[in-house]
Amino acid sequence: MRPAEPLRSAPADPPALSARAMANLEFIRDTMASASAFTAVPGWGMALTGLTALAAAALAGQETTAKGWLSVWMVEAAFGLAIGASTMALKARAVAASLLSGSGRKFALSLLPSLAVGALLTVVLYRAGLAALLPGTWLVLYGSGVVAAGAFSVGVVPVMGGGFLVLGTVALLGPAAWGNGLLAVGFGGLHVVCGIVIARRYGG
Repeated sequence: MRPAEPLRSAPADPPALSARAMANLEFIRDTMASASAFTAVPGWGMALTGLTALAAAALAGQETTAKGWLSVWMVEAAFGLAIGASTMALKARAVAASLLSGSGRKFALSLLPSLAVGALLTVVLYRAGLAALLPGTWLVLYGSGVVAAGAFSVGVVPVMGGGFLVLGTVALLGPAAWGNGLLAVGFGGLHVVCGIVIARRYGG
């Protein structure tokens, strides 16, 4: 009489294996998304923002009061944010990139604090009668945010941020009369040039 064979363990449940495989694929996909560069920076949108900034600089240069000058640039800031946000959303959809996860989320979280601090200091410096410091403050804060965000994006973005830092340093250390012109060079010229480069190299 043959001895009884030991009971074999039941085979793994196929649905459980499938769920585990899907979880692994999801993890791999999220890891790749986090590691990849954020390419939804809108080149043409950035160039358009630069053109509106050049127009704003021309209008602001004709103002004779700090309040009038600041009002022009505040309107331009609203236009620039609207153009940037809308064109970034459109490009992200076109290239199937997420703005809320992976490198897109890191890009936003790196840039937004500098913009928020810039808005706060605008109020503080204007109330203190130090509006002459606003151009340099805006340029260096925007530049530092762009450099930080550029670590998760294409190479031209941190280079542009470095340009803003240089312009902001000149504005803070140089004569106050240079401020509006340096804003035109930065928010106008740099945005136009770097926007065109991004649009041609990275699909819009």
